[in-house]
Parts: sequence; C-alpha cells; structure tokens
Amino acid sequence: MGLRRRIALVAVTAAVTPLVFGGCTAARKSAEPKGAVRPAERVAPPPQLTVTPVDLSRNVPLSAEVVPLVTGGRITGVRIVDDKGALVRAEPREDGSAWVPTVPLQPQRTYTAQVTAHGDSGGTTTRTTTFTTMPTSTKPQVTSTLYFDDKQTYGTAMPVTIGFDPPIAQAARADVQRRLFVTTNPPQPGAWSWVDDGSQVYYRAPDFWRPGTTISVRAGLQGLPIGPNRIGDADRTATSRIGRQVALEVNNATKQMRVLRDGKVIRKIPVSLGKASTPTSSGKMVIMEKHQYTTFDTRGEPNGGYVVNVEDAQRLTWGGEFIHAAPWSVSDQGHRNVSHGCTNVSPANAEWLMDVTQVGDLVTFTGTEVRLEPGNGWTAWNTSWTQFVKGSALPVPAGLRPAPASTPPARAVTGASPPPAAPGG
Repeated sequence: MGLRRRIALVAVTAAVTPLVFGGCTAARKSAEPKGAVRPAERVAPPPQLTVTPVDLSRNVPLSAEVVPLVTGGRITGVRIVDDKGALVRAEPREDGSAWVPTVPLQPQRTYTAQVTAHGDSGGTTTRTTTFTTMPTSTKPQVTSTLYFDDKQTYGTAMPVTIGFDPPIAQAARADVQRRLFVTTNPPQPGAWSWVDDGSQVYYRAPDFWRPGTTISVRAGLQGLPIGPNRIGDADRTATSRIGRQVALEVNNATKQMRVLRDGKVIRKIPVSLGKASTPTSSGKMVIMEKHQYTTFDTRGEPNGGYVVNVEDAQRLTWGGEFIHAAPWSVSDQGHRNVSHGCTNVSPANAEWLMDVTQVGDLVTFTGTEVRLEPGNGWTAWNTSWTQFVKGSALPVPAGLRPAPASTPPARAVTGASPPPAAPGG
C-alpha cells in the first residue's frame, strides 16, 4: 500500500548524563563492607540484524529495496548512498519490512546501505552492505500504462488503473503488486484487484472517494523482473485530487438518464440506447475520456462499417460504448433504442453533460440485454467489495477484509480486458 514517511539519514541518539556538583551535604559512606566483591554488571545484548541485498552482491535489480531483519530491537536509521557519495532517498513500507528508494537505481552502479537497530533492552547494532546493480537488461519489457494523470481533478468513482501489455501472468502478479503504491489524504485506504487475464489492475477503497481527497500513485516497475523472461518498463508517478460527486443513472425501461450531484437529481435526459442487435451493456461504468470532437470509425468491426463525426463524446468502455450527441436520433430519444451500443442524447444535453461530468464519474446502466464484461473499461465498481478483494495477489490488510459471511440456514441455497475498439455509435 502506501509509504508513510521519508527516512534519508541515520537516527542518532545521544545519552546525556547530568553533572552533579557538590553542595552543602555530607559525603555518603559506602554501605558495602570493606573488601566486598561486586557482582558483574549485566550488559544488555545488542539486537541481531541482517540486511539484504547481502554485502558484495552483484547484478542486483534496479528495483531493489533495502530489507533489514532485526531480532530483539527496532530499526532506527537507514542511510543509502551511491558510489559518488550522493544520498539516495528511501521510504519505509508501512510495515517497516523494507526501505524503498524513491527513484529507480541506476544500472551498473554501486550502492552502500547502512542500517542501525536499537535493542529492546539497550545496545545498538549497525550493519553495512555494499551491492552493485545489474547492467541495462536486454529482456523484452512489459509496457505499463498508468490511467491516472498528474494534476487532474477526477470523479469520486475514479479507480487507479494500470494496464499491462502483455498481461501479467498469475505467478508474477504478487511481485508486480508489491511495487504499486497509493497514498490518500485524508487517509482512505483501499486494495488492488486484478482483472482475470492480468491486463489491468485496479485500486479503490470500499466506498467512493470523498470529495477533496488527494491521491498519490507510484508504479515503481522500472527494472523489476517480471516472470522469467520480462522486465518492467518505467517508474510512473502522479498526484491528483477528487472533485465534486456526480453520478449518472440510465434506465432502459424508461429510456431516461438521471443526473445526480451530491445524491440529488439535477436533470433528467431522454436517451436512445443500443438496439437489440447491438445492445448497450448493463452495469457500473466509469467515464474514461471526454472529447469535444471525435470520429467513430467502425470499419472492420462486427456490426460496424460506418464512419461518423460526433460531438461531446464520453467513453465508457474499451469496446466502444460512449455517451454522445446524436442529432439524428433526437425523435427516438426517450422512446426507442436505435444506436450501435452508445447512449444517444440531444446536442444540447450532450453539451450540458460535458460541463457537469468529470473523468472518474460513475455511470450505471440497468435493464439492457447484456451484462458489462469485467475489464471492458474501468470496471472496478461492477462488483461487491467482497468479490473485489478476492482479486488481490497479496493478503488484504485486516482492516479492509470483508466481514465473514454468516452461516446460512439449513434450507437456504446458497473477465478479460479487450483492447480499445471502435465506438458503437
């Protein structure tokens, strides 16, 4: 999860013994008899401390972390320098299990880490390890895409989403997930969850983000070994904030969209959804992109073959479902479905929506002929929290685990992510 504080210098503790000067007092006599032998003073054992990478290690990955293991004490200082004496900033993991450099290490460079531990009963142990990183890897890279830009304002349903090409195999997901960090201010902890095919991983909290929350993300994958034959491509960071709460609700039965701000309906909009042969998906989607002008080119797509210019388009799925202005279907909106899967609204309503919505707003569709496929868009909210955390490759912190289900009565009965495709129109 997130990193809590920066540690760059070794903590130094000095014990100061107060000086006592003579006053108007008589000297005390020793209570010990002359010639008595004092018992040996007990000396507190120092803590046991080991550090990895081990001293003189070579070909260390650029994603290396300094991992101290202490028995009978606690870590009080970690200092890392490169072979030119420059300080390398590092941050401790929340559980203190490792210190993570804030930027990737450089290839074929030598680093020295000095770790100090203070014993539970006194005493101090310091260990120093020097290691050399590997050359620039010739292995093919896994291309990562962080769908969370810097200095933006997002909706309250915005998941932190990272895409991978090629997808991450099951066996490598834990290693990748350990290098994904999120911090929120004010704190609102969440969890990661993988799409089944490994092409995307999402981070969200049990509930929607609170307006005004600042979210900082780091995908520290540069130089990370991923499986036996690939390596991570880059170290990506971004910090953005959550804006006002806006949500859209689309009901196929009524052919109406309700627009809610802070839970209150501020407008109802007639819509035309996908016709029976190209239905709109039902489920919880998130606005992914907004375009004032764009071109839908569906040549080569199933049920496609047309090219059309549209205005005020907002992407909802990788498969090409958008909300957009459709002047050609205004007479159908509110009455019948005629689109290729998109949500048609009038030009005036489409323009108004563009001013109201944000990337990251939740859009919920009900009553259509098909269900939203997992991974077809940012589908982090299209499942319960109990199901969501099952997709984590690492144990979920205790405070975020769903409550265990109660035992049912005796008589009770108890996806893949496609690449972006042309819009449905």
